[in-house]
Amino acid sequence: MPTYFSPATFKFFRGLTRNNSRDWFHAHKAEYEAHVREPFQRLLTDLQPILAEISLHYRAEPAKVGGSLFRIHRDTRFANDKSPYKTWQGAKLFHERFRQVEAPSFHIHIRPDRCFVGSGLWHPGPDTLRRVRNFILDNPAGWKAAAHAPGFRKRFALDDSEMLIRMPRGFPAEFEFAQDLRRKNFVGMRALEDDVVTGPDLLDTLQADLAGLAGFTDYLCAAVDLEF
Repeated sequence: MPTYFSPATFKFFRGLTRNNSRDWFHAHKAEYEAHVREPFQRLLTDLQPILAEISLHYRAEPAKVGGSLFRIHRDTRFANDKSPYKTWQGAKLFHERFRQVEAPSFHIHIRPDRCFVGSGLWHPGPDTLRRVRNFILDNPAGWKAAAHAPGFRKRFALDDSEMLIRMPRGFPAEFEFAQDLRRKNFVGMRALEDDVVTGPDLLDTLQADLAGLAGFTDYLCAAVDLEF
């Protein structure tokens, strides 16, 4: 099986973390291209037929600009941290209608000691949050199968990083999945070991993970009236 990333990938990010400046980045841009962006583009290309087997409505786009890859440059206009670069590289496998509808997406995140794969809705807007919460309230059995099945929860965790202190207004506190209605993000995710990311099993691992996340993503698509 092909390999994509290498220890040099993580070496680049550790160096960038210590020296987050334009001068350092431009001096090491060839390393970024060779060990981060180009292998990620190859991975996205190889994921295309795998993703098509899971859903014909999702895309893995390897273009340098406007595709699945997140920009390495940070938007610092309204941030207290003015570091110009992200110290990670991520990719979003996006729904074909993401420009029309706030859509769940698959994510692959590469960062030393903090790699992961996941899917869902991250920081959805108020209208989307309301739609998802109402859908869970109206379809609890489907949510239980999508997000709480033993096989799913054995492999993936739901993101608990941002929760409402109280139940959202108008939702019953005695609901079976009241804890889930307090979520600000609806994301399932799993950590990836660095040696998996740099090894020959990465593509097979991602194939299994994307397939394992499909039911969860399908449910969220249904909540916002999207095809899966």
